[in-house]
Formats: sequence, structure tokens, C-alpha cells
Amino acid sequence: MSRMFRTSLVLVAALALSACGFHLRQSAALPDSMKRVHLTVAGGGDLQRNLARALEASGSTLEEKPGPDIAEVNIPVARFSTDTLTVSGAARVTEYTVHYQVQFAVNDGAGHPVVPPQTVNMSRDFSYDAYNTVGTTAQVEEIQRSLNDDMVQAILFRLQAAQKHGGTLAAPAPAPATSASAAH
Repeated sequence: MSRMFRTSLVLVAALALSACGFHLRQSAALPDSMKRVHLTVAGGGDLQRNLARALEASGSTLEEKPGPDIAEVNIPVARFSTDTLTVSGAARVTEYTVHYQVQFAVNDGAGHPVVPPQTVNMSRDFSYDAYNTVGTTAQVEEIQRSLNDDMVQAILFRLQAAQKHGGTLAAPAPAPATSASAAH
């Protein structure tokens, strides 16, 4: 390939990525009270590892233990579940939904809420192939990784919103009452 062709190819790829809305994720502007942070995640795992990296990239120092002047990010619930979405005429599952629920709260070093306790729910749907269960397992694992990355960003967005609102975010408004009725 000629050098000009390769340069053109890179330029076209860059333009295509920017046109589709792709942007590299940057660090979040965190409240000043989050310079030092203790992170507790139920079950640890990828969420804890990825959130720790993101907090450090945003300028926080992670501390091994809680203490005075150390903000506390507490995530008591971080769980995946899978539900059947559709079933074929032959009574075989054809689509699933992977759900990810995380409950978290953030307090500053004095114990005052920065982000009040809240729950974030995310989900992704995927097609199931009964003849390719190995592919399905890999697909579910990839969906979970993607949901994990999105959850880290959702938490960082809430922390950044707290920073924009003077270092604390108001409690979320209660969801309006709804009633469900089925018309068959």
C-alpha cells in the first residue's frame, strides 16, 4: 500500500468514528471532597477494579481503609441477572435480557452525603442460539463487561454532577406511582 492510501484510510476511519458519535472517555471532574477515597464494592471484581482506575484517572487517591477526610464510595449491591425475553413457537428461548443492578452511595470525609443512596439499573438484550452455547456464554460475558464499563461511567457522571452542584447531589425524586393493566 502506498503511504498516501494508508493516510487516507486512517483519515476516513477517524471521520467515520467522529461522525457516529464515538468519543474517547475522559476523566471526570470530581468534587474536592473526593481527593482521597475509600472504595467498598460487594463482591469486588471488575466493577471495583474499573471504578478504582477511573477514580484514580480523575485525580483521586485510593485509600486502603476509611478514615477522617477520606470520602467513602460504598457499593453494597452489584448483581447481574438474566431473564427470558422471547420464546419461539417450538418452546425454545430465542432472546434473553441481561440485567445489571448497582446500588451505591458516596459520603465525604466528614460523613456527609455527596451522592445519596441510589440504584442504577441497566440491561441489554441478546439472541440465543441453542446450537451454539459456547458462543452464547462468550456473548453474555461480553455484555456483562460492556454493562460494567457503562456502570462505571454512570457512577462517574453522578459524581461529576455532584461537583457541578457544589459538591453534593440531591436525593433522587421518588418515581411516580404507576399502575399496569393488561388488555387481552
